[in-house]
Amino acid sequence: MKFHHVTSQEVLKHFSSGIKGLGEVEAQERLAQYGPNEIARKREISPAGIFLSQFNSFIVYILIAAVIISLILHEYIDSAVIIAILIVNGVLGFFQEYRAEKAIESLKKMAALQATVVRDGKKKRINGSKLVPGDVISFESGDRIAADARIIEGYLLEVMESSLTGESLSVRKDSTPINDTSTLGDMKNMVFSGTNVTSGSGRAVVVGTGMDTEMGKIAESIESVEDDETPLQKRLDILGRKLGILTLIICGIIIVFGIFKGGNILEMIMVGVSLAVAAVPEGLPIVVTIALALGVKRMVRHNALVKRLHSVETLGCTTVICTDKTGTLTRNEMTVTKLYVNDIIVDITGTGYGISGEFFSSGEGIDPLSAELLLRIGALNNDAALSEKEGIIGDPTEACLIVSAAKAGLKNSVLNDNFPRVNEIPFDSERKRKSTVHDTKEGLFMYTKGAPDMVINLCSKIDVGGKISPLTDEAKNMIIETNRDFSSQALRVLAFAYKPLASQKDVDVSDENDLVFVGLQGMIDPPRDTVRNAIEKCGNAGIRSVMITGDYALTAQAIAHQLGIEGDAVTGEELEKMDDEVLTKTVKAISIFSRVNPEHKIRIVRALREAGEVVAMSGDGINDAPALKEADIGIAMGITGTDVTKETADMVLLDDKYTSIVNAVEQGRGIYENIKKFVNYLLSSNLGEVLILFMAMIIGFKDSSGAIVMPLLATQILWLNLVTDGLPAIALGVDPIRKGIMDSPPRTPDEPIITKSMATSIIIISVLMAAGVLFLFDRFLPEGDTTARTIAFTSIVMLEMVRVTMIRSQYKLPFFSNPYLIGAVILSVLLQVAVVYVPVMNIVFKTTALNLYHWGYMVAVMAITFVIGTVLTVPEKIDMGHE
Repeated sequence: MKFHHVTSQEVLKHFSSGIKGLGEVEAQERLAQYGPNEIARKREISPAGIFLSQFNSFIVYILIAAVIISLILHEYIDSAVIIAILIVNGVLGFFQEYRAEKAIESLKKMAALQATVVRDGKKKRINGSKLVPGDVISFESGDRIAADARIIEGYLLEVMESSLTGESLSVRKDSTPINDTSTLGDMKNMVFSGTNVTSGSGRAVVVGTGMDTEMGKIAESIESVEDDETPLQKRLDILGRKLGILTLIICGIIIVFGIFKGGNILEMIMVGVSLAVAAVPEGLPIVVTIALALGVKRMVRHNALVKRLHSVETLGCTTVICTDKTGTLTRNEMTVTKLYVNDIIVDITGTGYGISGEFFSSGEGIDPLSAELLLRIGALNNDAALSEKEGIIGDPTEACLIVSAAKAGLKNSVLNDNFPRVNEIPFDSERKRKSTVHDTKEGLFMYTKGAPDMVINLCSKIDVGGKISPLTDEAKNMIIETNRDFSSQALRVLAFAYKPLASQKDVDVSDENDLVFVGLQGMIDPPRDTVRNAIEKCGNAGIRSVMITGDYALTAQAIAHQLGIEGDAVTGEELEKMDDEVLTKTVKAISIFSRVNPEHKIRIVRALREAGEVVAMSGDGINDAPALKEADIGIAMGITGTDVTKETADMVLLDDKYTSIVNAVEQGRGIYENIKKFVNYLLSSNLGEVLILFMAMIIGFKDSSGAIVMPLLATQILWLNLVTDGLPAIALGVDPIRKGIMDSPPRTPDEPIITKSMATSIIIISVLMAAGVLFLFDRFLPEGDTTARTIAFTSIVMLEMVRVTMIRSQYKLPFFSNPYLIGAVILSVLLQVAVVYVPVMNIVFKTTALNLYHWGYMVAVMAITFVIGTVLTVPEKIDMGHE
């Protein structure tokens, strides 16, 4: 049954209930049948699961294999070092990602409400979890609805549904059946779990509890959306697999070749393990983790809190930002911006609920008290309140009228004291107006506000600057034209009028005639101040902004136009008629979606991703949570966002500013560029080591006894890969973001980390490094294999420091722009000096002290490598990697 289509009596009959509610026994039976009114969780995220997930990569698998082989060969130092690396990497990732997915628990907390229910004809307060379909509930202003229900009756009932639908205004509710809608925002005869009653009271019959509520459907959507790997995770995994296959092939060749040349089988296997250790960048997982963690720390300073490390990099390739209108692009604070009074249009400055603002007409400042009567009627015919501590209390539409009066110096408390209300005719949806009676020094006056078309037809006179004259057709047409002009700007317009009363008699609807027209007030939920510039910056960076809102089409399009969002507009009902294939084909041309339901948002995000877009979705309401999880990166508002949204999101904006999203994208691009730098650095170093070992085996260096000797030992390779490679790589991860990084289009998600120019550079440098080191090893081998090996070992460290400066020069970064890198280079050199000259380190790494003659040769090789490498290498393109 579509409950909003039929009468409340039919719904009661459907659930075998009545005005007196269910019996207590029947309610208990239904509780057993339907279950408690709670959000169920299907899957739990365990700390152990999060920790183990840190080891799910091909590079880690290779390192685990190396540990096993090292243990079999009794190389305990090697295995212990590799195990330590794996554990540190796992712990770092675990602590960053152990922000358990609490979205469903937050929904449970929101649903754990008290409800007033009618059982056996008597009202009683029960825990909201005990509600069942067929229960009759009652509610009043300030209550939170505990279940989805069909309204039986409502008295001046208004409900704020912005967290569910995205609509910024309270919705007037009644019991009238509705046949022509499928969107939540238009179901005026339904109330939904988790929404708030802002005024009036009502009764309703429960039609959905727990997972059958709209909130439950959202929870189910969150559960059903699987976490996908980020582009970086996918590319690192591909890189790891390629390296692994290459390593196995080279190891096999080396072992077979070594045995063929007469080497000992166990020794050749150990050489193969050394080669595997050299080929696999052990530092890569830990350096990526640390670089992302440092990036996260830096992003917090830009008011973006990232919960999942790899989401940082996803920001860098974002192509579309989908955003809710209310509270994200706009302030979620209704504001009066225009008046029509005394035959002129008045503009009012100031936004939100701040009481500072100026009044202008035709660009010139005017005395705000010239509109005193209009503003006074708006403030007195009003049930809202403005509190410094609690903000607005009541309907935002009425609250903004109090603010517009306060901007003219008319304090609400003073007005209520000087013009006390003595009677009223409440608002109803048929009359579309409300009247209040006030006692003034001049006698009793009835103040009326309402829809302009209704109020104007009740007026026979007009007040212009205190002078009352008949309301002519010309004056009436001018008012109607102004109303139309205000409405076309997406303003919600109210008309204001008054009438003197002869005596303090009871008033009724029949008294609402022969009114004196005073003016119009036009209000809107205004855009945030900095959003337009942020959207423009996104456009320059090749990122499209898409508005998705539950608000009306005209309002959405007007706000989009003000913010510079260009593109086609589609409503929720039009979206319903599109199948997924049609939506995927057309979604790239659509930039404004209005009157949408939560399930529409998931469809939109999914269609964008199907169309090849990398989607960031921002929002603050419960209704945004499933789409945030579906998106490549979900962004929640930290101040106005619900707990559900924050826990579902990958990133939380600490200041709720759209500009912070753009800053986060910029940071994401910079972090990814830094990741590319240290991948370049690590792989060129590792490939150099592989070539050194491989060519040494082919050449067949032998000591004085005729035994085969290698330029590097396994422990030395680990030292190179972790300490002297790792420290500069980590420092590269915090390189400053270069200028102009936001002037390029986003990179494509399937673009490899290693571009053609980077691969060329890596190969050239690796070959130069191998040639230089093997020359030094051969030159000093007659002095003993320990001396020759120490020189080869040390020269690699020094050449890698040269390689760092070469990579950064490709990005045109000044040498002294990263003090951390300078410190890392100095520390790496000092640590290597310690390995060469400290006796204990000599024992561990099988090294010996070197003299100035040895160092002279190494410096010469460094200089030659730098000059030839700089000339031959292709500069890395820095437009986000586009080839």
